[in-house]
Formats: sequence, structure tokens, C-alpha cells
Amino acid sequence: MRTTTKAGQEILQVRELTKSFYGVAANDKVEFSLHRGEVHGLLGENGAGKSTLCSVLAGLYRPDSGEVWINGRLVQFRSPLDASEHGIGMVYQHFKLVSSFTVAENMVLGLKSKDRTVSLSQVEEKVRELASRYGLDVEPTAHVWQLSVGEQQRVEILRQLFRGAQILILDEPTAVLAPQEADRLFDAVRQMTDQDHSVILVSHKMEEILFHTDRVTVLRGGRNVGTLRTSETNAAELAKMMVGSEHLPKSIQRTTGQFADKDPVLSIRELEVEGDRGTPAVDGASLDVLAGQIVGVAGVAGNGQREFQQAIAGQRQVSSGSIMLGGRDVTQLGSASRSRSGLAYVPEDRLGTGLASGMTLEENLILKGYKEPPYSRYGMLRPRLIAARAEQLVEDFDIRGSRSGMPVSLMSGGNLQKAILARELTRPHDLLLAASPTRGLDLAATAAVRRHILADAENGGAVLLFSEDLSEIIELSDRILVMSGGRIVGSYTPETLDIGELGLLMTGAKVHD
Repeated sequence: MRTTTKAGQEILQVRELTKSFYGVAANDKVEFSLHRGEVHGLLGENGAGKSTLCSVLAGLYRPDSGEVWINGRLVQFRSPLDASEHGIGMVYQHFKLVSSFTVAENMVLGLKSKDRTVSLSQVEEKVRELASRYGLDVEPTAHVWQLSVGEQQRVEILRQLFRGAQILILDEPTAVLAPQEADRLFDAVRQMTDQDHSVILVSHKMEEILFHTDRVTVLRGGRNVGTLRTSETNAAELAKMMVGSEHLPKSIQRTTGQFADKDPVLSIRELEVEGDRGTPAVDGASLDVLAGQIVGVAGVAGNGQREFQQAIAGQRQVSSGSIMLGGRDVTQLGSASRSRSGLAYVPEDRLGTGLASGMTLEENLILKGYKEPPYSRYGMLRPRLIAARAEQLVEDFDIRGSRSGMPVSLMSGGNLQKAILARELTRPHDLLLAASPTRGLDLAATAAVRRHILADAENGGAVLLFSEDLSEIIELSDRILVMSGGRIVGSYTPETLDIGELGLLMTGAKVHD
């Protein structure tokens, strides 16, 4: 556990900060403070408000109400440059470097013209001095594309220090790092705080929070539910604060016994999948989904769920392991073949993957069957039948906001999701793979989507549900799996569900017995 020898003065204070998007409060009267020389952890589920709070502090968003004080002065940021000039720098999980530029050239990108009067050799010298002072070794003349992920992150940190940041916000900094790189990062953080810099550490990893912070603030539902000294708390208490229980719904009781004696519709064994950077994203995952059963996969974003979904859908290569769908090995099949083998897929990216944004609703509704009867005859499309089918689906699924010839990109998120469900659920299928199906939807659209998912299971379909909304997982699922670090680390039924233990598993603080 981190120990400090001094309790620095308050350098940052947030008072009753509120920020809403489309009428939904992402931050609701949040109180937060940061001391000089402190590492302050920010913990919370997906959607708890961590990113919004940090984005306000970094000048990306302007709050609807509330105040931000730095060194006892009220400040207002109109841009990230404003925040930078007040000593706040944010290092994002996804780096914002120009790969064809050198490290030194990246240092001066975005600076005001008056700050760019120094020569490149002077910039390189200052980078070397900062790198040596804080243990952030990197060669300033190297091009970014030549650097490892860990080195690129050091460049991002150095860029903020180069610009005079006294407050550093680190957003999930170890998500892309190997363990030894993470150790080097926290060594550098220690050196920074020893020299009176302050760090806000955003992390979902309980071990990181407990070991590397002085205090920790837990956000839930956009609110601060508590700030504690790290030395005076533990993983169980923080997990309970993070997940809560008073607002979680009870599981919907459904009759699934009539399907339980059947073979699994989906059977996955020891699946290994690589992420975008070539590192393991799914590590030996195994699961079964029976006909009529909804299996929910819970977890904090970035723990392999996206890669797992894509591998099941045939959109990402499998390194090893097997995927059986309806008794057939589909491990090496592409997405179109899996669709023909009985997979209905509702992806998290509605317009990018689920629908063709430039096409009309009618065209999207037959996108996977336009070559088949009755929509096609002798190689020619049959517009009347296509229009009639679309009209029927619009009525059955209550799809609104579409006009003839209008591209679906102009429709609302809820209607886009209902369109995908209409297409997928009315095609012959054995398994529905749904990824974050209600993300960003209003209450009415959310309820409609959940009704369709439940109806599919009641009609004998197998459902594998990925969602970062824990309430949704609990409400809909017959069995709940927990994914952390690319592994399935826990399994529950509604009867055996332990919210506190589930929270520990989600944050990697506990291994399921």
C-alpha cells in the first residue's frame, strides 16, 4: 500500500458539479478534492461519471452548474488549452500522438505560437531533462511509430509535464501495458508526487487503487458516494460502494426448465483471442448457452468483452479453442456463414456494424436476405414485397422516424436498435448475441428492446447478453458470468448472486471459488 510522509494542501476543489447529456445527468452535484503531492483514485462502474468528471476538469466539457477551484481561485475552462494553462493535463487511454512526428515534435503540437519560439534542439534537451527527473526514459529524436505502447504513454505524460502540468489525470493508464510497464509507470507516478505533482488515477482495477493511491473517491450513478483514505478501507468496502445494491432490480422469474435437458445451442471451449495490439484479450474462456436461456456477461469495459463478442460473431480471428453453434463447429467460419448457421447478432456499434448507414430502413431490414425468396426472384429484387415486409416489421417492432428514401443514419438510436432486432429476430436463428443492446437509449426504447430479448428466450431461443449495465444483466439473465482480464472468473444464478462478491470479481480483486 502507498504511504505518504506529508499531507499537502488542497490544490483542486470541485463543488456541486453537474453535467447532463440529453437530459440525463452524467455528473450530479459531484464534490471532489485533490491535495498537492497526492494520488487520488477514481473508482466506479461503467457509466458512473468518471470520464465526464475528468473531461470537465480537462476542459473538454463545460459543466451545466457547479464550480472548479484551483489553488483557491475559481476557474472556468472553455477548452483543453484553458485547462492546460491552469496546470491540468490529461493522459487518455487512447493516445493522441502523431506517429510520423518525433517525440520532441509532439511536445509542441497545439501550443500557442508564443510558446513555440524555442528551437527543436532546446525542446529535445528539455525532454531529456524531464525524462531523467521523473524516470520516464524515452529518446526525444525517435519517431512515435518506432516506440512501444509503454514508451508512447511516457511521451503523453512528458507532453503534459512539458506544458507545465501540476495536476495529471491518468485514464485507465495500465489498460494497454504489460505488467513490467505498469510497474515502471507507477514508479514514475511516485517520483512525480514526491516533487509535488498531484495525480488523479482513473482505474477499475481494485489492486491498483489499493496499492497506488492515498485517497479514493467512488462514483455511482453520477454521484460521489464516498471519499476514503485508502489505508483505512479495503476491497470489499469499495466494491460494495461501487456496485451498490439498493437500486439493483430483481431478476425476472422465467420458466426455462422445459429447455434445460437439451444440448447447448452455443458451446465455447478454451477460447483464446488477440486484441488489436496483438496481446491476449480473451484468455481461455469457456461457456454454454442452452435453448430458452439468457446468459449475461458482466464486467468492466476493456476486459476482453468486445473481442469475445467479435470472435463469436465471426468478426475476429480465434487463436485457439472452439466455438460450437447448434452442434456445428463454426470456429473458422466468417460472419456471413455464422448468420446462415443460426446466429442473430445485435452489435454494440449500431451504425458501424449493425446497419448500413447510407441505406434506407427497407434496405437494411432485408440486408441479410435480399438474395433469397421472396425478396428476390431470378436475380431481381421485388420492391413491393420488400416494402410490404418492411411495413409489417415497422408495425410489429414499433419503429418510428423513418420516411421513404431516408437513410437510417438520420434515425434515433432507439429506432436503430429496434430495426436491428426486427431484422435479426425474424430470421431463422438459434442464438441471439446481443452486445450492449440498450446503451444510450431512453427508457421507452430500453423497455422495448428488453421485451424483445425476453420474448426470444421465451420462444426457445438461446441468448448471450453482453452489457456494461449491471442492472440489465441482473434483470434479464438466468445465469450471470463475470469477465475480468479476459477470463470468465465467476458464475452465478439469480439465487446464488452475491452483489459484493460480484463487484470484487469485476474489479479483479477476488478469484471465484
